[in-house]
Amino acid sequence: MNLLKYLTLTLFLLAMVITGCSINDVERNETFENALSSTVKNQQNKEIEIHSIADFKWDKAYLFPPYTPQMSIERKLGIKYDDPSNISNRDEIYLFVFLHEGRVVQYAEIKRHKADFTMDGKEYLTPSEDVLKVERY
Repeated sequence: MNLLKYLTLTLFLLAMVITGCSINDVERNETFENALSSTVKNQQNKEIEIHSIADFKWDKAYLFPPYTPQMSIERKLGIKYDDPSNISNRDEIYLFVFLHEGRVVQYAEIKRHKADFTMDGKEYLTPSEDVLKVERY
């Protein structure tokens, strides 16, 4: 193989490895974000059942409040996760991270809309125990 072809192939493979390592293949679920936002805006709702608006497979959902450090997110999830929302520097959103079979499958940035969210002391939600409480201020 001549040197030019070898260098071209090497650079191409290197670019593929770098790109493959840096792309976050987890989708931001804007449909979920919009549905949750609409539900929160309805002042009547004090509790939201997540399964009613999550139209994808998940078995655990974690909620992270504003300013949660990256290290805390990974510790809670139990896996490496590069947070695309940059929540550690933001106060206007909550971060929802959904896992399925130990892998992050979706995430959502939830605007606060003059509300805070709690999971009633649970570490994470499951499809059978998925009530998110809305506390307005």
